[in-house]
Amino acid sequence: MTENDTLTTSTPFAQDELLHILDPARTPDDPEEYLRAAIRWHFGEDTGSPFWLRRAATLDFDPIRDVRCYDDLALFPNIVDELRDISVFDLVPRGYGPNPPAPQVFETGGTTGAPKRVIHMPDWIDASITRLLAGPQFAGRPPGNILTAVPTGPHKIGTYYDHVVRRQHTVKFSIDIDPRWVKKLVRRGRQDEMDLYVEHVLDQIEDVLRTQPVSLLVITPPLLQAAAKRASTHELINEAVDIVFWGGAHMTIDGRYAMRLKFPGVRLVSRYNSALILEGANERPGIGPDEELVYDPFSPVVTFRVVDPETMLPVEYGDRGQIVMNHVSKGMFIPNNLERDTVIRIPAPQGQIGDSVAAPAPVATFGGEAVIEGVY
Repeated sequence: MTENDTLTTSTPFAQDELLHILDPARTPDDPEEYLRAAIRWHFGEDTGSPFWLRRAATLDFDPIRDVRCYDDLALFPNIVDELRDISVFDLVPRGYGPNPPAPQVFETGGTTGAPKRVIHMPDWIDASITRLLAGPQFAGRPPGNILTAVPTGPHKIGTYYDHVVRRQHTVKFSIDIDPRWVKKLVRRGRQDEMDLYVEHVLDQIEDVLRTQPVSLLVITPPLLQAAAKRASTHELINEAVDIVFWGGAHMTIDGRYAMRLKFPGVRLVSRYNSALILEGANERPGIGPDEELVYDPFSPVVTFRVVDPETMLPVEYGDRGQIVMNHVSKGMFIPNNLERDTVIRIPAPQGQIGDSVAAPAPVATFGGEAVIEGVY
């Protein structure tokens, strides 16, 4: 199915039908039915969130009537900057009931200004962790302890592993990282202080690896590359860890190849993610160490389009463009988000909505702000 296949006309969904179709534990098998149900849910008076019900009154189209295919998500304005200021309680769909379960709140890294906030409802978290455990990080290997050398606190990348270890009856170790402070140091040209901060983080990593059994290290590319350069950290990772999951920042093909040489006995795995899509895109299987990684999103819940940012039209396959991300689920609806990354447009596998992507890289400026990754 392509993005511009139109939705069939049908009668409105009953409430129990919506709950079944949008159940986060299900992998949707009918994308057009799924999208139609999601639009009904988020713009139904009894089921939509206060945010989207208010926002609907400002739109120059009727979502329930006019959104007939995934391409039509481009009708929506990009609302993500509004996520910096609105109450997270206004994001909870009314369909969860008058006393809804408490969501977890996660924030973006603040790369382009004040952080944006999204909610993860408990049913979404449960289903997402199930998918994570079935993915390349965990499938086919015995449960083991985890060290998250990534931001925790308001950031999903480190916090989600709390749910993993509860499921697997293992232990998560973590360290202190404040990526927003590092970004401030970079903006101020305080390279010496940033270098000292990275050394401080590596000291914490070493302390855990020296004293505790750890088999999975979750780390950002800048910190992994710094660890590879420091002999003591490099040695401890090679001795203690059997798999490294990297994410939260970008790594070039040359950088990835260099890490494979530095950590020859360690399996390196990644996901392409954004806090605003709630669930990252997995690496496509079968990609060699000297090839660009290809990332396939969890379609039709998460879909990508790769466009020319000037025209918003798709670029050709194999060309670089800016990525537009959509998240469509029971708990959140974030359509038509032009993100801060450029990517190479890759044909999607059969049955996937939208594009797959390769070689993500940040733009220099976004929304009038310099894009600074720092350590995350």
